[in-house]
Amino acid sequence: MAAARIYQRQKNAMQSGKATAGQWVLEFESSAPQRPDPLTGWAGGADTVQQVRLTFPTLEAARAYAEREGIEVHVVPPAQPKLKIQAYADNFR
Repeated sequence: MAAARIYQRQKNAMQSGKATAGQWVLEFESSAPQRPDPLTGWAGGADTVQQVRLTFPTLEAARAYAEREGIEVHVVPPAQPKLKIQAYADNFR
């Protein structure tokens, strides 16, 4: 079976909402490199497994699914948010 990675979605930078920010995603890794299509030049391949993205509410649920299905996974730890603490008056310095 193909290898996969599990990571936590980050908040979308273009929107203020955090609806899907806490979800964990299981995404399969590509088993073959993509190659350009001779007619259009678009990158593609015959590997349709990399199009599959499964979402889970918790990391434990994602790991349990991968273990039950025999999928080899590695977990990407979530990035810590970098807060820039400043006062309103700092905008005018």
